[in-house]
This record gives sequence, structure tokens and C-alpha cells, in this order.
Amino acid sequence: MRTAAGTTVNIIGAGLAGALLAVLLARRGSAVTLYERRPDPRQSVPERGRSINLALAARGIRALERAGVMQRVWPLAIAMRGRMVHERSGASSLQPYGQREHEVIYSVGRADLNRMLIEEALRHANVAVHFNQQCLGVDVDRNRLRLRDAASRREYELELAPAIATDGAGSAVRSSLAAAGRATVREQWLDHDYKELTVPPLGGAPALEPYALHIWPRGGFMLIALPNTDASFTATLFLARAGSAGFAALDTAAAVVKFFGEQFPDAVPLLPRLAGEFAEHPQGQLGTVHTAPWHFGGKLLLLGDAAHAIVPFHGQGMNAAFEDCRVLDELLDGYDDWETLFAGFERARRPNTEAIAQMALENYVEMRDTVLDARFVRLKGLAMMLERRFPDRFIPRYSMVMFHPEIPYAEALRRGAVQARLLDELDPGEGARAATGPDPTRAERLIRERLSPIA
Repeated sequence: MRTAAGTTVNIIGAGLAGALLAVLLARRGSAVTLYERRPDPRQSVPERGRSINLALAARGIRALERAGVMQRVWPLAIAMRGRMVHERSGASSLQPYGQREHEVIYSVGRADLNRMLIEEALRHANVAVHFNQQCLGVDVDRNRLRLRDAASRREYELELAPAIATDGAGSAVRSSLAAAGRATVREQWLDHDYKELTVPPLGGAPALEPYALHIWPRGGFMLIALPNTDASFTATLFLARAGSAGFAALDTAAAVVKFFGEQFPDAVPLLPRLAGEFAEHPQGQLGTVHTAPWHFGGKLLLLGDAAHAIVPFHGQGMNAAFEDCRVLDELLDGYDDWETLFAGFERARRPNTEAIAQMALENYVEMRDTVLDARFVRLKGLAMMLERRFPDRFIPRYSMVMFHPEIPYAEALRRGAVQARLLDELDPGEGARAATGPDPTRAERLIRERLSPIA
């Protein structure tokens, strides 16, 4: 088990996490078989209008580097150096994510990344992928995995062998465990949904600054746009599901055009197919999934979104799933059997995935409500100043999450709370005091008293 060579593993779901995990296990010599309900993404057109591109940050990069595939990812990635915040007036300003050259996040197309990871997995002779295979559920007592072939409609069973479920936020494995009373699942749905739109190139060039994540915060809702490698942008509207200021009220093309004209007037010329795409594209739901337990003896493990799906507002869903893959691979060196490995993985990861779930929800409020607030901007500047003065003790929470994979999510949440209280105490306020900043002697004393050095 400490090498995993010669072992056999079934992976349910050949999406991003499943494909990366297959690469990692194959490199150790395991025989890996993936079962995926969708068609082969190398031979089919991806679904439009749902989760087109994603934010890749340091935790995801670290896992991809461990798998030896990061060099193939770089051509798919576009650096985003900060949030380009668009006001109602049409004015815009860049709020950098960090203050060092490497402190950027990357926009990556989901379909391209998934295709590449599947190709990398299949470079290994000990990996097989079966597409159009729908998981109907698992029976851990009988050690069986039930599947249906989409072409023949034939239903069949396999041994779990063991199995790792990476079948996403809508996991069929998780649902079957809950239905059988083997797992407790709590789904926290937001009362906000999302819809994706397209900002096409203008004359072959990007219509917006290409090296930023664009955000139109409107207090209670927002529009964002991420760059794509073809010079287009994927725009996403996050809005309440019900009410007069929600999706329910946007039931005609005229209502959609009127709403965008009032709320995002500078974006309207960039969305030539606004009404058509709004009608054609699905309206997605947003939620957090809490599951217990994740493992069932040495037979089955839930990993990634199948275990702990989160809302997308910290750009960490994919990164957390990739970190799951890396941690599981690292833990293989310390355990002698699947049961203790799976239990150790859940102990190691659960506090961290619960922490990022909380921070993702908090970041939605920040993105839609506070990025234009003068106090928020002032405290962000203060936090960066303190990071420059005390880099071994004070790192803004956002930076800990996005740029410091050596700091666990749970520790970032804990230190972030301490730092938020410090910023409140050191805030010089508006006016003349804001220009001089906080008292440096007091700032140093408080930071040394409350924040231990980061290992």
C-alpha cells in the first residue's frame, strides 16, 4: 500500500479531479479504470452555458506539478492579476490580488483542461476510461458498483475494488449512499442562481482588459467576466432566484435588456447575443454540500465535489479538489491498507474543506457588496502594508488561500479572523489620519503578540 503498485482502483467520474487522480495513481503503478457518464470530451462538443472556465491558483498548480502535467496546462491559462471593478458610472479600477509578481490566478477553460488530463491519464498503459457509463449507485455491504451503458442500456455490476467517487456536486454515488442511510448529506442552497453569457472578441481582440477578472458589483448581485484563450470572455450573472430584482422577473427579452441597461450599461455593448443567450443557457444553482462520512471501510471514498462541493466565489472548488488528489497521493506513503488510508484522508481534509466552504460564502458578500466600499479599499491597503512589514506573520487571508498552498485552509480561516480584528483596531479611518497610517510601534506590538511566525 505504501507504493500502491499493482493495486486496482475504480474511479467513478472522469472530470477534472477523477482524471488528475488517475494520473497520480497510475504514476505509482496502480491499475486504474475510470467510469464517466458523459461522452468522451475529446470527441464531443462541451455543454455551453454552464461552468465554462475556472480559476486556477497555487493549490491546484501544486497538485498538477506533482502529477507532472503543469507544462501542458500553461498554454491553456491566462493570468489574471486582479479584479477590474466596474462602477455604474462606467469608471473602472484594478484591485490587485497580491503585491508580488507571482501572485496571480489563472483563467482556464474547463473542457480544454479536462481533455488534457484524460489524455495524460491514457498515456499510462495501466489506465482505462469508459465513457457513457452512468453510475446507478453503490452497495458497500455487497461491495458492488452498479452502472448502465448509455448505448446498449445494459445494466451491470462490478466490485468496488476499491472505488473513489469523483462524480461531482451532483454525485450519484453520494445520493445512493444517502438513500440507503449510509451517509448524511446536507445541501445548503443559496437563494441566488447564475447564468453564463459570452463577450465575443472585437475585431479579433479582447473587448476587455484580458489580464483581469472583471466584476460589476451591485450590492446583492453581480456580473463577472473571465478571459478565454480565444480572446472572448465568459460572463456570469449571479442574481437572486425570486423577487422583483431576481431571475424570476427576467422572463422576457425586453425585461432582460432593460435590467442590463439599468445595472450594467457599459457591459451591454459587449454582449451582442444577450437576450438570445439568456433564453438559451441554463440557469444554474449554487450550493454547499456537507457529507458524513466520506469513506466506507476500505471499499469507497468520496473525493472533491462529491464529498464537499462549495460555491464558486473564492475560485477554490477545482483547487480544493486538486488538493484532495495531492493529499491522497502523499498519504499513500504512510498507510498499509485502503481503510486506514481513507480514514486518514478524511481526518486530514475535513477541517480544511469546511473552512474553504465558509470562506467561499463570505467572499460572495465581499465581491458583490464591499469591493467598492471605501473602508474595504482602505483596509485592503493596510493589510498589504502590514504584509510588507511583517511577511513572516501577516499575510492577507485572500493571499493565504490563493497563493500559499503550504498554509491549510483551516489555518487561513483562523489567522484571517485574528488579522481582521487587528485591522479593525489599527484602521486609521478617513481624513488626515488615513494618510499617516497606523502607529507603527503599536502595530508591531499587536502583531507580535497575536500572530506567531508562519512555518
